[in-house]
Amino acid sequence: MKTRYIKSGIAVLCILMSLLSGVAHAAKSRLTEIIDRGVLRVGTTGDWSPMTVRDPATNFYRGFDIDITTELAKDLGVTVEYVPTTWKKLVNGVVTDKYDMTGSASLNMHRARLAGYSNTYYQLAFVPVVAKANEKRFRKWSDFNSSSVILTTTAGTVQQSLVEELLPNARKHASENAKLTHQYLLDNKTTAIVTSNIEAATLVKRYPQLSVAKVDGMRLPTPIAMLLPKDDQVWINYVNHWIELKQTQGFFDRVAEKWGLVKLDMR
Repeated sequence: MKTRYIKSGIAVLCILMSLLSGVAHAAKSRLTEIIDRGVLRVGTTGDWSPMTVRDPATNFYRGFDIDITTELAKDLGVTVEYVPTTWKKLVNGVVTDKYDMTGSASLNMHRARLAGYSNTYYQLAFVPVVAKANEKRFRKWSDFNSSSVILTTTAGTVQQSLVEELLPNARKHASENAKLTHQYLLDNKTTAIVTSNIEAATLVKRYPQLSVAKVDGMRLPTPIAMLLPKDDQVWINYVNHWIELKQTQGFFDRVAEKWGLVKLDMR
């Protein structure tokens, strides 16, 4: 009888320890840390117009992502700190606790193995941008699939993978600096760049000598979301509740309209 009570007591103790461990884990959530710290750290590249653009002279960021994350920080009751990063290091910054989340990032299964995602709140797709003089040369995506064509993308991005898979015969060039990717096209050092429809619209507006190639449709329609620590469900849940609330209230649509973004019909 005594042995039975001892075993029963040990079982109860194990359950209590498990519950206490769960409570302690929840207490260590980024949500608690952010509120205690008074600062939300957001990783952003500052090179994806009009999503995130950094002014090197002032170190001031602006764009769709900046408005979104500033609003999140305000609702958290904290200030926001933008942590510079690159597309190659975007996921690593979340994993190594350099920042609490990122701005917008395309859904990607490789990234999802390493980090968590928030719910999605916008969609994009990818298009080729060419010199306006070459518009008639490219009417289909397959027209780019030739060894006579050089395609430039930004290193570490979804579009780099897209070009590798879709256009294996083209010569590939990956720019380490997203701000300079389009410069290769302006300097006639590449045949085309492949980028999001979001950035393409900005580029052709700024540089009238460039044009979005009138090919057979955009490729790889992809939702975008924020990258978050995958093992912190408390923080992920909070961000997802916030996104749901703001979507219902029309906040994302208003910010998208402010920055000239057109919502894609993904059906």
